[in-house]
Amino acid sequence: MEIAVEIHDQCGPLFGTSRVKAHRLSHGVALSDIVAQVRALYEVDGKPCPRLGETLLSAYESGYKRPGPEYLHYLCAVYRVEPDDLGFRSPCICGRGHATRPGGAARVNGRAMGWPGDAAPARPADRLAPEEPATLVGSVVVPKQDGRQWISVNEIRGRHDRAEAPISVDVGEEDIVLRRTLLQLLAGAGVALDGQFLGAVDNLRRKMDDTLVSATVSPTMLDQWEETTLGYGQQYQATPSLRMLCDVLLDFSEVRRMCDKRQPVELQERLCRIAAQLSGLSGLIMINLGDHRLARSFFRTARTAADETGDRQLRAWVTVRESLVPMYYGDPREALHLARKAQDLAGRTPGVAAAMAPAVEARALGQLALRGRSDAAPSARRALVRGRSVFDQLSKTQTSDLAFGFTDRQMAFYEGDTFTNLGDHKHGDEVLSHALTLYSSTDWVDMTLVRLDRAACKLHAGHPEAALMAGRAAILELPSEHRSDILVHRARQLGAAVNARHGEISALKDFYESLAAPSVQSPTMETPAVPPSEQV
Repeated sequence: MEIAVEIHDQCGPLFGTSRVKAHRLSHGVALSDIVAQVRALYEVDGKPCPRLGETLLSAYESGYKRPGPEYLHYLCAVYRVEPDDLGFRSPCICGRGHATRPGGAARVNGRAMGWPGDAAPARPADRLAPEEPATLVGSVVVPKQDGRQWISVNEIRGRHDRAEAPISVDVGEEDIVLRRTLLQLLAGAGVALDGQFLGAVDNLRRKMDDTLVSATVSPTMLDQWEETTLGYGQQYQATPSLRMLCDVLLDFSEVRRMCDKRQPVELQERLCRIAAQLSGLSGLIMINLGDHRLARSFFRTARTAADETGDRQLRAWVTVRESLVPMYYGDPREALHLARKAQDLAGRTPGVAAAMAPAVEARALGQLALRGRSDAAPSARRALVRGRSVFDQLSKTQTSDLAFGFTDRQMAFYEGDTFTNLGDHKHGDEVLSHALTLYSSTDWVDMTLVRLDRAACKLHAGHPEAALMAGRAAILELPSEHRSDILVHRARQLGAAVNARHGEISALKDFYESLAAPSVQSPTMETPAVPPSEQV
C-alpha cells in the first residue's frame, strides 16, 4: 500500500500515473495477471467469465473509462484496498472492507488471495509446505514458495495439462520489472541489481534466443504452398468465385499463423511472398464478387506483405492489380494513378507488372476519353504501344498465368477494350474477336467481359438492339455459380449506355429481365449504383 502511494505521488505529476495503475506497479505484475485474478474470483463466486480484458483494464488505468460497481468490487478484492485507494470515490457494492493487515492474505467469500511476498493461506487444508509448488485453491491463485514472485491461473492450469513441462514466466513480466526499475531511477531512488532484475534480463534474452531459432515451417512445406498458390492462378477464372475464395483464404489463414512465428530470414521472406500473392488473389476475387471495399483491404494487406520481401516487382504486381478496383467500381483517374505508380515500381526490368500497367493505363485513359477528355486518346494509344513492347519480352511462364502473369489473351482484351472506348469500334471488335479465340471455354470472367465489350462495339456502330442481344446472350450463357457481380455490373453499364443514347427501346426490357436473376456476391456487399459518368 505504501509503495503504491509513493509511486503515485512521485510518478503521477510526471507521467500521469493513476492510483489504480500505481497499485499494479507496486506489485510488479502485468495487466494479464490482474485480469487472471479477477476471472479466478468470478469462478470462485460461480459467475460466468467476465468480459474484462487487458484493453479495458488499461482504459481504467489511463482514466479513459471508469469501472462499473461490479468490476470495481473485484478490483478492490484483488488489490485488497478500498475504492478511494484506487482513485474511485464511491462505496463498494459489497458493503464490506477489502483492506487487510500488512503481510496478510485477503479473503474473498472465505477464500484466500495470494500476493507476492504474502504468507501461505491460513487454512490448514490450504497450507503449503516450504518446498511445495504453487497450487490452485478454489480456482484462486496463490504464490509459490521457491522465490518466484507471481504465477497466473493459466500457468497452473497448464501444469495440470502438461505435468512434465516447466512453468514459463508470464509474457510481459520482464517489461514490468524493467519499467518499474526505470521509474525508480527517474524518481532518484537507489536500485540494486537483485536476483529479480537480473533474472528478468536473462529471461528476456532467452526469449529472443527462442524466437530466433524456433522455425515452425519447413522449406518443403513452403514448396507445397508455393505450388498451391501458383495452382490458384491457373484455376482463377475456371473455379466459381466463392469456392475459390474459400480455398484461398483457408491457405491464407494457415500462412498467417506461420507468419505469426519468427522464422529464419529466407523462410520468412518466402512466407511473406506467399501471403502477398494469396492476399492479392483474394482482392481479385473480391472485385469479381463486387465487394470493392474488401478488395481494397486485401490489396492493402498484400502491399504490407510485399514490402516485407523487398521485391519491387511483387509490389508492382499488387499495385497494378489493385488498379482494377477503381477501373470497374470507381474513378478511372484513380486507376490511371495506380497504373502509373505500378510502372514506377516495376522500373525498366521487363516483367508482368511492367507489361500490364501500361495496358491498364490505356484502358483508364480510354474511359476518360469516353467522358470527353480530349488529350486522353493519344496518350492511351502510346500506352498500348509501351505495354505491347514490354509484353513481347515476357517469358512463356509469365504469359501463361491469368492471375500472377499477364497472358496474350488478356493483352488482346485490354487493347480491344481501349480501342472500343476510344470510339474505334471496328478495330476494337477485330481485336476482341481475336481475344475470344485465345480464351478457354472455362475462363468465364474475362471471356464474358470480352463479349460485353463486343456488344458495346455494336452500340458504338449504331446498333443498340444488336448490342443488347449480344449482351443478353453473354449473361444468360453463364452458369449460375459464375454469375459474379462484376459481370452483371458491366452488363448494367451497357444497358444504361443504350438508354442514354436511344431511350427506353423495347429490347431494354428483355435485357434487364436477363439480369434479374441473383448474382454471386460477397455476403457483405452492397451493389453499387451505376453513375452516369461510368456508363459506356
